[in-house]
Amino acid sequence: SHDPETLEDFYIKNTVSTHYANIHGSPTSGSFLGPFATVDLTTMNDCVMGAFSYVQAGEIDHLNIDPGTVWVRSPGNFNFVYRYRLDELSHYVHYIPGQVPQGLIVDFIEDRKQAFQRIFDVVNIDESVKVPDNASLDRFAVVKPKTHIGDNVLVAQRAFLQNSWMGKGANAQENCYIINSRLEGFNVTAHGAKIIEAHLGERVFVGFNSFLRGRPGSQLTVGKESIIMPHTIIDTQEPLAIPAGTLAWGLIRNAADLERNSIPLKEMSKLSTKFSRGNMFFEGNGAAFVTGFRDRIHHILESNGALYDGKNNRGHAQKNQN
Repeated sequence: SHDPETLEDFYIKNTVSTHYANIHGSPTSGSFLGPFATVDLTTMNDCVMGAFSYVQAGEIDHLNIDPGTVWVRSPGNFNFVYRYRLDELSHYVHYIPGQVPQGLIVDFIEDRKQAFQRIFDVVNIDESVKVPDNASLDRFAVVKPKTHIGDNVLVAQRAFLQNSWMGKGANAQENCYIINSRLEGFNVTAHGAKIIEAHLGERVFVGFNSFLRGRPGSQLTVGKESIIMPHTIIDTQEPLAIPAGTLAWGLIRNAADLERNSIPLKEMSKLSTKFSRGNMFFEGNGAAFVTGFRDRIHHILESNGALYDGKNNRGHAQKNQN
């Protein structure tokens, strides 16, 4: 939990959390989370979060958050807000009360559900790929052939890997899908993120529930040390290369979308006043925003054992093997 009063434990009470929502380190009371919504390091009371919305804001009360809102706030430091156009978001995720969620991302998961059945039906499962002594492949992950797992890699429960390369220190968190892709190393693929037909340089962060889909003829390349914001959708219509050191958000299908929905991290660090681009609004200290993300990425890598040198910095990849 992010709350200093409840660091070890946090409560979730009087709350409805629907399909593939994430409650991450967030004490939550009297709230409703729509499909694929994420509340992250935030105390939430009496709120409604629409489908595919993401909030990391410290503490929120009595709010109705529209579907497709991405909101990152540090009170007194910065405020980042992006909102999807609902007509565009509905192609990927939409939700009508009383019905099951629908959309391309839902179909993507449903098409692969059967692959998980065997790991619950069979007691003793042989590892399908070689796993180094300093890496960890969870018993309840699915790993298909032609997948490489490097040193210090962590693959969490219910992750799905197929024909992919996981370089040293890369990690795939819960409910991640990595297919026909190469992650060069020290990559963080956060809870629920999906990466298909993509090549990621070192130290690329892909945020919660993001959906990155390249295609065989339109592959996606993400340069090193880039940050893909939570709940970003990159669905290529043409070959697309995101430059190294880029912050990207929103819906990106081509070079024009990328221009509207990204900024170099160096440029972001220089912001000190209000700034908007496309449907994104930012105010406050850009350097604090970038530093905060980088510090969190380093903490995740350290906790997950990506930085283990054989003696020091043991983490989940080394401790979770049994």
